[in-house]
Amino acid sequence: MFELKYIIFFIVLFIGVPIAVVFAKRFDFVEKSLWFLLLFFTAKTEDINFFSMETYRGTARGFEIGLVDITAIILFFVIYSRRDKFPITIPAGSSLYFIYFAFSFISIINSDVYIYSFFELWKMIRMYFYFFVVYNLVRSFDDIEQFLKFMLIIVGFITFMVLKQKYLEGMFQTRGPFPHQNSLVMYMIVYGSIFLSYLLNVKNAKLYVWLLAFGAASVDIISTLSRGGMAVFSISIFIIFLLSYRNKFTLKKLGITLVFLIGATGILYKASDTIIERVQTAPEESLNVRVVLAQAAQNMANDKTFGIGLNNFGLKINPPYSYGEHIERKDSDEKGGLVETVYLMVAAETGWHNLLVFISFLLFFYFKNIKNYLALKKGKYKKYRYLPMAFIGCLTSIYLQSTMEWVLKQTNNFYQLMFIFALIVAITRILQKGKEHGKSK
Repeated sequence: MFELKYIIFFIVLFIGVPIAVVFAKRFDFVEKSLWFLLLFFTAKTEDINFFSMETYRGTARGFEIGLVDITAIILFFVIYSRRDKFPITIPAGSSLYFIYFAFSFISIINSDVYIYSFFELWKMIRMYFYFFVVYNLVRSFDDIEQFLKFMLIIVGFITFMVLKQKYLEGMFQTRGPFPHQNSLVMYMIVYGSIFLSYLLNVKNAKLYVWLLAFGAASVDIISTLSRGGMAVFSISIFIIFLLSYRNKFTLKKLGITLVFLIGATGILYKASDTIIERVQTAPEESLNVRVVLAQAAQNMANDKTFGIGLNNFGLKINPPYSYGEHIERKDSDEKGGLVETVYLMVAAETGWHNLLVFISFLLFFYFKNIKNYLALKKGKYKKYRYLPMAFIGCLTSIYLQSTMEWVLKQTNNFYQLMFIFALIVAITRILQKGKEHGKSK
C-alpha cells in the first residue's frame, strides 16, 4: 500500500507541476520565485527517498527525488516553451560528464550490490539535469545577478540556523541545514567568495549589505571549527584580494581591506578559545584513519581496472573483502568508513582512468572560467569581471578541500558545484553572443 508521502509526490508531479508551469509562463514573479527555490533547495534539501537504505555508509542511499528536482522540471518546461526565441542547447563540458558517467556505469560489473551503484547513478543524472536547466535558464548577466540577490537570502537563513545551533543548542561544531559541518564549509566558501568579489569590484555595491553577507558566510565557516575549511577559505580570500588589486587599485578596496582585517581579527579573537581547543583536542587517530583508508582505496583501484563498483566502497572496506585488512578494528563488528578524499574514492570505485576523466571535467570549467576572466578585461561587460574572480577563488578552495574530504559527493555540494559550472559556461555563451552581435553591427 502506497505511503502518504508517495501519494503527495505523484499529485505534485502530475498536477502541481503543470499548474506551476502555466503560472510561471504568465507571471514573472512566479518564475522568479521558482529561480529562488532552485537555489534554496540546494541548501535546505527536502527529498522523497524511494527504496531507502539509510543504514548503508555510502555516498548515496536511495533513489531520491527532491523539491529542487521538481523545481528544475517546472523550469525546464518553461524554457522549453520559449525554445523558438531562446534555443535549448547542450552545455559545454557535457561530453566529459557523459564519459565520466559511462565509466561509472561500466564499474557496476564489479559491484557486489548493484542497487548501491544505481543509487549513485541516479544522483548523477539529477545533477546533470540541474546543470542543463540552469545553463539554459541564464541568458544574461542580469539573470546571474538575480541569483546573487537570492544568495543573500539563503545565507541569512543558513546563518540564523548556525547561530541558533551554536548559542541556543550548544552545538560544538555547527552544520546549519547540512548533513555535516564540512558540507556547510564548502557551500559557504562559494557564497562568501562571490560576496567578497562583488564587494571589492562593483562600483555601486552597497557596502553594508555585501560586507554583512560576507561576514555572515565567514562566521558560518568559523563556527564549524573545520581546520581544513578555514585554511582553504583563507586561500580563496587571498586569491580574490590579489585579483581585485591586480584588476584595479582604489581607495575603496583599501578601506574594505582595513575593515576586513579589523573584523577578521575581532572574530578570530572571539572564537580563539574554541578554535585552540579544537586544534589541541583533535585526535591523532583521525590522521591515521585517513592514511589507512587512503591505502585501502589504492588497493581497490589497483585490483580492478574498472574499480570495485560505484558506491560500493562502504561495502568493500569491510570483511570478507581484503582491501582494508590492514585497518585495526576494535572488534569484528566495527565498520570501516569512507576514504577522506573524493579523488581516491573515484579511483577506487570506478578506476584510475575515470579519475583522470573526473579531474579533466573539473579542470575544464576551471580553465574555461580563467578564459572568461581574461575576456572580461575590457569591453561592455568588464564590470562583471568579479564573477570569474570569485569562481577562481572558490573553485581552487573546493578542489583543495576535496583532497581532504569526500564532501563534494554530498547532494547539496554537488548541486552547488553544477550551478557554478552552469554559470561559467553561460558566461562564455553570453560573451560569444556579444562578440557575434558586435561583428554583425
